[in-house]
Amino acid sequence: MADRKLLNSISKLGFPMFEPSEELDVIETLAEVVKSADTRLWEGFPVMLANASETYQFTPERVIQLLTTKAQKDHFHGLMLLSGAMFSLFHLSFPWWNAFLKGLSEEDQATVKKWKSSFTNNQAFEWNDVEFDPGRLKRLFELYFEKKAEKQRRRRDRYEEFSLEYALSQVFSPKQKELFKKKLEGLPLTKTEREYYSRTVRKKVVALANSDLHSLAKTLLGL
Repeated sequence: MADRKLLNSISKLGFPMFEPSEELDVIETLAEVVKSADTRLWEGFPVMLANASETYQFTPERVIQLLTTKAQKDHFHGLMLLSGAMFSLFHLSFPWWNAFLKGLSEEDQATVKKWKSSFTNNQAFEWNDVEFDPGRLKRLFELYFEKKAEKQRRRRDRYEEFSLEYALSQVFSPKQKELFKKKLEGLPLTKTEREYYSRTVRKKVVALANSDLHSLAKTLLGL
């Protein structure tokens, strides 16, 4: 994978450096991050792995298939333990991780706990001659949660917008809905539009604003 493509793919996995512009092969991206031996990218591995686990059908075995040397596979294993320590710290769980954790040796499980403790106490630790800064790794992971919350907010806003559009379409014709929105936004109406609004649209608005009617409608719907 070319460097540019790798960085674009990494951005899609929640570790932005450049704006993504190409289709993402998540398994290949994670494998390339492992092979890079770039500390900066390794620090973002838990974030990328969390995003991959939520959005794509991730399994460790698919990444391992793309790693060609024992060193690469050892690096991947260590990054998985690092990610697991972060998942545990933030109480994050995925089906594949639960299965992976059960297969770990006692030594690996102890490593996960030790690194989690390092994160909790903000104590730097070393692995594979690389020193990790717990504060920086946690800030990167907190960014993942912030983006996740923003994504959920946008999804909720879109749902509410579509729901409102649907409800308006049940009450108003397209032209009436247009006038309703213009009036709501304080946009000027032509003389013809004002007359039509007063004669037709306003009557429906008054009916919708009637609390008794609203209460009866909810009763009929069993709400």
